[in-house]
Amino acid sequence: MLLGSGELGKEVAIELQRMGVEVVACDKYDSAPAMHVADSRRVFSMLDGDKLREAIREEQPSHIIPEVEAIATPVLVELEKEGYNVTPTANAALLTMNREGIRRLAAEQLGVPTSDYRFASDYDEFVEAVKAVGIPCVVKPVMSSSGHGQSVIKSESDIENSWRIAQEGGRAGAGRVIVEGFVNFDYEITLLTVRSSSGTVFCEPIGHIQVDGDYRYSWQPQMMTPEAKAAAQDVARKVTDALGGYGIFGVELFVKGNDVIFSEVSPRPHDTGMVTMISQDLSEFALHARALLGLPVPSVRFLGASASRAVVVEGDTCEIEMENLDKVLEEPGVQMRIFGKPEIKGHRRMGVILATADTVEEARAKAERAYDKLKVTVK
Repeated sequence: MLLGSGELGKEVAIELQRMGVEVVACDKYDSAPAMHVADSRRVFSMLDGDKLREAIREEQPSHIIPEVEAIATPVLVELEKEGYNVTPTANAALLTMNREGIRRLAAEQLGVPTSDYRFASDYDEFVEAVKAVGIPCVVKPVMSSSGHGQSVIKSESDIENSWRIAQEGGRAGAGRVIVEGFVNFDYEITLLTVRSSSGTVFCEPIGHIQVDGDYRYSWQPQMMTPEAKAAAQDVARKVTDALGGYGIFGVELFVKGNDVIFSEVSPRPHDTGMVTMISQDLSEFALHARALLGLPVPSVRFLGASASRAVVVEGDTCEIEMENLDKVLEEPGVQMRIFGKPEIKGHRRMGVILATADTVEEARAKAERAYDKLKVTVK
């Protein structure tokens, strides 16, 4: 049972079906991407604990697979105690949905390096948190993803507006926020970490660029010194061991020289990891499916330098057209996925272009050339 049926959930559903698994796709809206391929669907707000509990008890799934943050995770904790199997664990879903939970686990319990941070529940606390951390700083709702509700305070005049953005952008509505100090880093990575019955394995590090907290480009591998790579794997292992369970984790890290600073972790496939659909013998989705079923993942074979370019569309419509696909795909080593989302409100990721080449630079340039040939019409 997939709790969340976006483009990442769609790929997980496909990989599970390849293993002979029946998939029930759930989301708050109908015709979500994973519902196009699932065996059945259910439409309800997963933040509604009663409806979530009712759906799970009716379906009696062998595996409950959270694929988004907007879930009544305390209900999953209760159901896990009743014997339901939550991937990777209900506690992992609970901690990582809430930035406060995962940050306190990493920094205060595990002693993993993080940015300076403060939490605030009201505006007065928020102003004090900004003063304590210092300007510039980043503000995020403790419950959000993909940049929703995130902003940067560059001067005191930004404080009030940043509070408003955070209160309007949280996945679970207005509430508590985290204020993070700026980190001086050379680059940031996603380190996909797979916990399975055969142990822990790491994918090659993924470099990426975000705009307003939302991924736009990713590439693999991100070049790192052997010392930095070892440090990144050490941090990822500590955090994922503490969360436990089987599945893939997207561990986000800042890197400065050989030093590694923990940012966030998702106990599920990561959007920047869509590049693995062209760069590895087993994509992050195939790895997640295999691991959560209790099957071994002895190794991951990296195929070569690759890149992805997100197709983000702006508008307020149920009708868009993507044209010139013959031009987009005319170069060797280029692929595309169109997600099939039913509507756009604001801006939304509607597809991804994938490319592989002899070097990361060439792969990124190839993906960008393909993107430039794509014509998107919003009606």
